[in-house]
Amino acid sequence: MVNKGLERVIKLLLQNREVAAKKRVKDERNEMEHMANMIQLSSDVEIKSVTIDGIDATWLKTPGVEEKNLIIYLHGGGYITGSFNTHKDLVQRLSREARCRVITIEYGLAPEHPFPKGLNDVIKIYKWLINEEKFKPNKIVIAGDSAGGGLTLATLLKLRDLGITLPAAGVCLSPWTDLTFAGESYYDKNIIDPGITLDELMFDARLYLGNEDPKNPYVSPVYADLKGLPPLLIHVGTVEKLLNDSTRIAKSAKNAGVNVTLKIWKEMIHVFQAYAVLIREGQESIKEIGSYILNHIS
Repeated sequence: MVNKGLERVIKLLLQNREVAAKKRVKDERNEMEHMANMIQLSSDVEIKSVTIDGIDATWLKTPGVEEKNLIIYLHGGGYITGSFNTHKDLVQRLSREARCRVITIEYGLAPEHPFPKGLNDVIKIYKWLINEEKFKPNKIVIAGDSAGGGLTLATLLKLRDLGITLPAAGVCLSPWTDLTFAGESYYDKNIIDPGITLDELMFDARLYLGNEDPKNPYVSPVYADLKGLPPLLIHVGTVEKLLNDSTRIAKSAKNAGVNVTLKIWKEMIHVFQAYAVLIREGQESIKEIGSYILNHIS
């Protein structure tokens, strides 16, 4: 039987841990937003903020887009950070290359909104786009990076399981597909990625999961039966902890009969496309992604 003194100590330790976690989340969000504020959108980019059934979102389009073609973009950030602002440069580049309108969803983030709030938000927006905005599924592509890449796959799985018509394709940039951390690249000492660490990922996963089983396929799509999903494009770098999350999900998709294309970029870090303003390979990757999207919605 635990004595009252020990109970008080345990309670204090847990409270301190919760306070520290909240501070860490706040600091990470501020840091990510601060970096994003260094980049300004071109004057020819049109943006419009909207709220759909309590969910904030941002429309973006660049000159020459086809109004009926749409990318639903799900930002990364470990399910605890990220926004339209942090990904605006990447999103506007995708809009230009794919000649599509883009809607970026501010899905629920942990720890305030752990799983499945974010997934449910995306499903709700997808249904609204089809039923209210009258977008045709075969003119929609869902795309995302890191956690947003994992959420892209989870969304496709959920739509399939709900019997809702699937989009034309899914695009994943360095997707986070395994919150059990089983991939060898997580522990490869030769992989030193300044963009993300195993400690950060484990911290994010704990907040996002809550009491959820990390092998839930809507959390870790690498454990899902991927049969029936639309064509998938996956881009990943060789020097990132999530490398095997991409190679394993691509293998699983292929085994399930999904038309999947995996491209591994030599010496590239986690979501290198986000730094396309400085990295040539980031620009090349976005161009290839744009062409892929055009081919699947034309």
